[in-house]
Amino acid sequence: MSIFKHFINGEWHASSQTRPNHNPSQPNQVVGEYAEASADDVALAVQAARQAATVWGRSTPQQRFDVLDFIGSEILARKQELGHLLASEEGKVLPEAIGEVSRAGFIFKYFAGEALRMGGQALASVRPNMEVLTSREAVGVVGLITPWNFPIAIPAWKAAPALACGNSVILKPSELTPGCAWALAEIISRSGLPKGAFNLVMGDGVAGRAMVEDPHVDAISFTGSVQTGKLIAQHCALHMKKYQLEMGGKNPLVILDDADLNIAVECAVNGAFFSTGQRCTASSRTIVTEGIYQRFAEAMLERTRKLKVGDAVAPNTQIGPVVDQRQLDKNLRYVAIGTEEGGQLLCGGERLAGDGFFFSPAIIENHNPQARLNQEEVFGPVSTLIRVKDFDEAIAVANATPYGLSGGICTSSLKYATQFRKDMQAGMVMVNAPTAGVDYHVPFGGSKASSFGPREQGNMAVEFYTKVKTHYIA
Repeated sequence: MSIFKHFINGEWHASSQTRPNHNPSQPNQVVGEYAEASADDVALAVQAARQAATVWGRSTPQQRFDVLDFIGSEILARKQELGHLLASEEGKVLPEAIGEVSRAGFIFKYFAGEALRMGGQALASVRPNMEVLTSREAVGVVGLITPWNFPIAIPAWKAAPALACGNSVILKPSELTPGCAWALAEIISRSGLPKGAFNLVMGDGVAGRAMVEDPHVDAISFTGSVQTGKLIAQHCALHMKKYQLEMGGKNPLVILDDADLNIAVECAVNGAFFSTGQRCTASSRTIVTEGIYQRFAEAMLERTRKLKVGDAVAPNTQIGPVVDQRQLDKNLRYVAIGTEEGGQLLCGGERLAGDGFFFSPAIIENHNPQARLNQEEVFGPVSTLIRVKDFDEAIAVANATPYGLSGGICTSSLKYATQFRKDMQAGMVMVNAPTAGVDYHVPFGGSKASSFGPREQGNMAVEFYTKVKTHYIA
């Protein structure tokens, strides 16, 4: 089997260690053998990025547009092929995988346009005969640490704005899903970027730690767990390094008595279980007012029991496997926790037959907002049902977690929809739509323990990947 190598300083670079990439639908099937970076490999990538930073930082907007547009166009042209790779290494069902690849392509093309729109300000000075201008410049060398659940979209929404702003980049993807990142690097290798402006190092936390601790890396953008995010923040703050963190969520979906039942059920099932519930924006708490509670619960259970769980690339599969054995064990453990603390398992929550890491979507009824299952992120297809009296109690329960990424409400009331959008402590709010699923051209991020630093995606992404210079001209 071929070994997929790191991409450092414009060349494919081998390591002494490799790691097999397994298919969660068929764990005995190896998708590929990928190089495992050492601290020395990371140091080489950082050195290459540092040397390229000045060259790429002084590139013209047209050069940046051409590179990013090339990358986006090839991703879109190969969306079927890359979607199959994504489904095979992560377990996302094929239609969702192809959709994620398309999103990655559109992100690169969007930021190709943003490279042409990078601007500043001309301000009137309070002093006579003085001109004041502001401009944006690249931060320098940016380290990107990305998770396994969106193995091409998240690398895209970090790398594309970083490159558009003139930074040189080192990407460290999750060790569970290096295939999509390698495919992205292979496309970038033919895009016309200067040597060293984009580097790929694959591996586990050893590589990530080396990148975070390297003094020649100017900024770190991380998506992953709260625990790891806090460690990165501590180190970056200690060494005055810029950092951006996207972490967990325990997102609520509120269902009011006046909601359209069919819309509410589809929002709940989609948000909780699609992508196998492995989304930081998944609605893992469904908060339902008492007037509609029984009808909604019965309809959601009926809809959930009909979901087809199976091989990610098989026709008609709606829910693929979880990513690996550890995640499967975690799902089962939280189902047990949910029942041990007084919850009632209404459906699912079991390992299913087959070689893959198949798990039946679980609904657990637990009306205690402070129960562990209502406070802690599972990151799997496990949803709780919480009954509340009215809107006021619903919004209080919705906000009663350490997280604040996404929140949704299903209602036909403009009054309550407007109040929810104002009072929900989250970076993103949805009305009559699932909590998961965001456009590629608008800001993404949350509040509280979910996010720290400037928003990702959209035109606000430049806030992290640039620094502002003020010019005085007499």
